[in-house]
Order: sequence, then structure tokens, then C-alpha cells
Amino acid sequence: MKTIVICSGGLDSVSLAHKVAAEHELIGLLSFDYGQRHRKELDFAAACAKRLGVPHQVIDISAIGAHLTGSALTDDVDVPDGHYAEETMKATVVPNRNAIMLAIAFGLAAAQKADAVAVAVHGGDHFIYPDCRPGFIDAFQAMQNHALDGYADVTLYAPYVTISKADIVTDGASHQTPFEATWSCYKGGARHCGRCGTCVERREAFHLAGVADPTDYEDPDFWVAATSAFAAEEVK
Repeated sequence: MKTIVICSGGLDSVSLAHKVAAEHELIGLLSFDYGQRHRKELDFAAACAKRLGVPHQVIDISAIGAHLTGSALTDDVDVPDGHYAEETMKATVVPNRNAIMLAIAFGLAAAQKADAVAVAVHGGDHFIYPDCRPGFIDAFQAMQNHALDGYADVTLYAPYVTISKADIVTDGASHQTPFEATWSCYKGGARHCGRCGTCVERREAFHLAGVADPTDYEDPDFWVAATSAFAAEEVK
């Protein structure tokens, strides 16, 4: 299955790239510049493509992203600290981001005669990101079947959509994913901050998976308090 992987340079998508390279035919990585706070993650995606020996395309949709206002990932809005599933993390939603990116990716896949587009959405994303849920994945596939009917047959490959980030760490480790060569932090500093939702989720995932975390965090222990606080709120 000739597959293009949408790769942000983060733990999930880099793990997916290594999975596809091992189990299918990886023909390229696709990244998007949507006007995110920092481009650091794109450098990690480029490094992944070089490591796996495939082309890396970066599509500039920053002009579109500039109109998707209100998100901490694109605007001058503070990135919230705490557990990934907290209500405060809705500040990191970029409206319709995955639908926009996937529509472009499917066009490229059809043009390049690819069989599949792979995306690393996972079960932990379901809390706050509606375009990461199984219902969205199924509906998007149905829509593309109509959009490309008679021209191309492209599958949306989302193997992580019902599993946890800890499961992704386990899977990534089985495919020798170099986790130290991935970037998750929303703040884009010299080191992972250890406090934003995606840092907390990353740190917790390694712990739950029982895999050594090679990440350099500014605050490596914050995740414990954040996870405990979220669990306490869930009990109420």
C-alpha cells in the first residue's frame, strides 16, 4: 500500500511514519505550515523524512490559518498548562484543521497515485478535538469516496484512532522510533516545557507504556500533579 503520512514532527506522527515504513510502502511525508506558533516541529518532520529516505513536502496554508483565529496554537494566546483532557485545552483547537489538511492530502495522494493517506489521530485526542474521532474519520472517508469516484481510490489509514498515546509509544518502540527526534511541546522553546497539555500527555504516555522517556523537559515532574488534579476532577 503506497502511503503518504501526514507528519507534524511529533511523537505520534513520527511513530506512524516508522510503522508505515516497516509495514507498508512509505512514499513520502506531508507537513503543513498553517501559521502555528513555531516551525520547530516542521524541522523534526524533515529530519524524519531524511532518516527514512523519502521526500518531504511542506504545504503552506498559513494564509488560511490566519483566518482560523482564537487558538493558542496560532494566535498570541497563552498556551494553557495542565492535563491534555481538561476544558482549558480547548484553547488549542484550530477549527476544522484536520478536515482542511486531509482534503489537501487526498488531492496530493490522488495526483501521486498513492493508495493511502495516513494520519496519527488517537484515542486521547477525542476529549477536545472533534476532527480526531472515529466518526469524523469514517465520514471523511465516505466523503472522499464520492469526491474521487472514478478517478482514484485512496484510503484514510488511521491505525491509532481508538488507542491511547501510551499504546503509540509501545508501537513506536517496536519499530525503533527515535523518540528523542520528535517534538511535541506547543510552546516551541529550546526544551520541552513539561507543563503544556501535550507535554503532560507525552510524559504520562511513556510512564504508562513503561518505556524510558528520552525527552529533555524544563519541568519533568509537573505531569504528576497535573494528572492527579485531573483525575480528582473526574471523580467529582
